[in-house]
Amino acid sequence: MNRIPVTGQADGIFPAVCPLDCPDTCGLLLHKKDGIITKVEGSPEHPITAGAICNKVRNMTERIYHKERLLYPLRRTGPKGEGRFERITWEEAFAEIAGRYQNLLDEYGGESILPYNFYGNMGYLSVQGMDRRFFNRLGASRLVRSICNSAGTAGWNYTMGFGGGVTPEDAAEAKLFIVWGANIVSTSMHKFMLIEKARRQGAKLVVIDVHRNRTGDRADWFIPVHPGTDSALALGLMHVLFDRGLTDKTFLSRYTVGHEQLREHVKTYTPETVSEITGVPAEDIIRLALMYAEASPSYIHIGNGLQHHDNGGMAVRTIACLPALTGAWQVKGGGAFKNNTAYGAINGEALEVPELRENKQTRSVNMVRIGEALLELEPKIRSLFVYCANPAVVAPDTERVIAGLKREDLFTVVHDLFMTDTAKYADLVLPAASTFENTDLYGSYWHPYMQLQEPVIPAQGESKSNFELFKLLAEAMGFDEPAFRDTEEDLIRQALDVPGNPYMKGVTLDKLKEQRFVKLNMEPRKHYLDRLTTPSGKIELYSRSMEEAGLPGLPAYIPLIEGYDGRNRPAPGEKVPYPLMFISPPNHSFLNSTFSNVDKLAQIEKGPVLQIHPEDAAERSIQDGDKVAVWNGRGRFEAAAAVTDRMLPGTVVSQGLWRGREGRHSRANALTPDRLADMGGGAAFFSTLVEVKREEA
Repeated sequence: MNRIPVTGQADGIFPAVCPLDCPDTCGLLLHKKDGIITKVEGSPEHPITAGAICNKVRNMTERIYHKERLLYPLRRTGPKGEGRFERITWEEAFAEIAGRYQNLLDEYGGESILPYNFYGNMGYLSVQGMDRRFFNRLGASRLVRSICNSAGTAGWNYTMGFGGGVTPEDAAEAKLFIVWGANIVSTSMHKFMLIEKARRQGAKLVVIDVHRNRTGDRADWFIPVHPGTDSALALGLMHVLFDRGLTDKTFLSRYTVGHEQLREHVKTYTPETVSEITGVPAEDIIRLALMYAEASPSYIHIGNGLQHHDNGGMAVRTIACLPALTGAWQVKGGGAFKNNTAYGAINGEALEVPELRENKQTRSVNMVRIGEALLELEPKIRSLFVYCANPAVVAPDTERVIAGLKREDLFTVVHDLFMTDTAKYADLVLPAASTFENTDLYGSYWHPYMQLQEPVIPAQGESKSNFELFKLLAEAMGFDEPAFRDTEEDLIRQALDVPGNPYMKGVTLDKLKEQRFVKLNMEPRKHYLDRLTTPSGKIELYSRSMEEAGLPGLPAYIPLIEGYDGRNRPAPGEKVPYPLMFISPPNHSFLNSTFSNVDKLAQIEKGPVLQIHPEDAAERSIQDGDKVAVWNGRGRFEAAAAVTDRMLPGTVVSQGLWRGREGRHSRANALTPDRLADMGGGAAFFSTLVEVKREEA
């Protein structure tokens, strides 16, 4: 195998990295023939992903060479949303952006400009490098990038402090796996493979979720819950553990604070009380608690799904307390995982150069509320620059998002590989280079390996990487600071220079060039429990910091603002405007809206589907395959009905995010609220009430 990819080399097999927002961050091999990538496969040399890849990435060439891929800069010629554009040169594009931005700076100041991006590409240079320097220098409004995991991260940090949990190598030792609020068969396949290997040695898998997804189908025990009641279930487990003397008192005394208060607090969360809330039978709550106490080591995977509620941060915070009660952390493989980003934390300040920003008090805009910001924020946002994101499909309350994007006085630039739903509302659309055409640095938020991507093929057409785009824009704006003269290699070396992170010791660009993936220095993890960064330095079952932030200091169940639990769910036939909980998790073949335009993968998913319980379907005279309309006060969504008992009555589920379709309401997020979760500024996508009806043919 060729060790160093060369874009000019026509044939060969070259190393690469999967760029998708997925914890697995797979090592890849790209097969080239006559200069074209003909096959994508997993690298068997990667210590964690070991040659296996998902079907999405196996079809990555369909995306790289897609007939609809953007190859040239475009300027809008028709009304916003119609998608009518003409080809222009890069020189014209840079001149127009620089001219418009200079006028905005002169008349309204830098805060009139807002970047909008997320992790459509997980490369550090793509989303946290020259782009951040550019917008810092502009003095643009800051974007709070909290749409995915910030609520849960805040909840975990209140309990554990340090943003890392059990590593893959250790998790393989577990005897009990609890996957809570995640469909890892579709979203972290290598973790599921690890669990399957452990199950062959006698381990058990319990899945807790609102929906029996692919992972639930393969579990030893699937436990369905009402949406947003996860913290109540965790508190019920704590009640049983304390009540039956199944806690590790020595561990609690040495490594935690607040266990005495917690013991008293959970006395009210009896199995019977928790059963009324969650829909889980009381005997199952007791059985699960006993199973958890007896299994050693026991491992909890805390998924993204349960944090997308009004009470999502508290749900993660509460579940994160469980391993401390049994002392699971002191056994190899025991504990929990939410996100392991802290192990591989890079030098973000060196990448972003915040000192370029003159006004340190620049306003912040939460990306969850982009629709509101575009329509109501004062002083107005007058320019939006979108890259590595597609808010017209992915952001909540999309009808308001699109209304904001339609503003004629909003100068919008979109940098993407495709004419996305968002790009159709842009004034300028710029072609983006794919990951295999770039140099970039990749970490993982699960496994302890850093990886380097170097270009395997030339940039297609006139496409440019984010690094190149923002460097050239800085030049067009006349920015002459040294930060804008750095090369990609300069940025990577700066990112890897992290004196305060001992886990990054020894990870260098030279090693990455030689080895392609370099393991973090995991030696400090031996002292994990002594390195926690909570105010007390211990696991905080009681958190004074939470009380100071206006939150309960002890784990608590707080009912949803918009939603039902088992206590207040409408009775059959009871007339309320929106009686059903609507959940919209990922499907197997897409990653948000990415891959939804790849025909092979779209055909697998067929189209938007609404799963509805037989009781709810019968009440509405809905049969399997019927076309249904789903609506609330925010918008409307249309799908084909699938009548199934994969969730408890009162919940409907539609997996996957689809592009807008002519004459159809195909955007699930037209229904979802832009409320912020209880902590971290996170999104509350899944705290959504709707009604459903059968549409006449």
